[in-house]
Amino acid sequence: MSDLGNSPNVEKHGTPAILPRLFGWGSLAVLAGFLINNILNIGYGTPRVTEIPTVGMSGGALITVGIYVVGLVIALAYVRSTPNQSLRWDAQTIHNFNCYLVRALFWSVFIVGIADAALSFLRVEEVLNLWFTVEFAREFGRAAFVAPYIHMPLIVVAFTLARFTPTLGFHWLAALIAAAELGIVLSRFIFSYEQAFMGDLVRYWYAALFLFASAYTLYDEGHVRVDIVFAGLNSRAKGKVNAIGTVFLGMSTAWVILIVGFSGPTSMINAPVRTFEVSQSGSAGMYIKYQMAVFIGLFAITMLIQFVSYFLSAIADKRDEPGRREITAVSH
Repeated sequence: MSDLGNSPNVEKHGTPAILPRLFGWGSLAVLAGFLINNILNIGYGTPRVTEIPTVGMSGGALITVGIYVVGLVIALAYVRSTPNQSLRWDAQTIHNFNCYLVRALFWSVFIVGIADAALSFLRVEEVLNLWFTVEFAREFGRAAFVAPYIHMPLIVVAFTLARFTPTLGFHWLAALIAAAELGIVLSRFIFSYEQAFMGDLVRYWYAALFLFASAYTLYDEGHVRVDIVFAGLNSRAKGKVNAIGTVFLGMSTAWVILIVGFSGPTSMINAPVRTFEVSQSGSAGMYIKYQMAVFIGLFAITMLIQFVSYFLSAIADKRDEPGRREITAVSH
């Protein structure tokens, strides 16, 4: 993977580029509308866009349409109110937000992982019965209690911490995975002790590492690129190729994952979350299987946001605007 590259100071103002900026911010508005509509669809039965032709323009359908319209109007108003804002400034702003989001997700899996593994240990060893009444201790064995009353507050804490931390922390997560694996080896072969939650923690962090790091790897040009003629092109031609590829290959793939993953209450992401699904290990394992289903959607969301940033940077390259970021490969 390459390093952070050499990025000159990005100028806030530049040559007007209304259409590319409108496409970029409009894409983010549609993404926000899609996610809000999914929550309303699952929680309150508000129809999805694809269901409107079937249900007609009922009150719920008007809410669905209104969500998207309001989002697009806000995107249009923002672009119109900042006509001279440069593409690279927009790209950097979107990337910075994505960095915060990924940092928050990292802190979430770190804090929730440690807390849920500890809680699983206490359940397995029946320590909770020593501290709480039998009835209350039994609540810690119900995913419907653990998820909203333990996981969710910890996630709020994680998003708050991410606001004040300067790094993404992927190297720390990788180190934690290695430490967790080492812990399993030592516990198994020295103390002859192993429980399901130990393996669950490693899988939980592994999934987060690979899925959440993908967006930043895109920014860092770390993904594998099948290069036949691209390296020989000039910067303007590369920008054109990147812009086209981003829309028709990158963004389209992210949208396929989102549409399939959030396609109604029984979809592969919504269904586990609605029931706070746990693994077959039951109370001996961690209660994070429903979160690992969400990881797929978060992967698509963070990638789509980063693709919008990448698209705007590519258009800036095509227009040969100043401030192009050079990526320096790291030799291993």
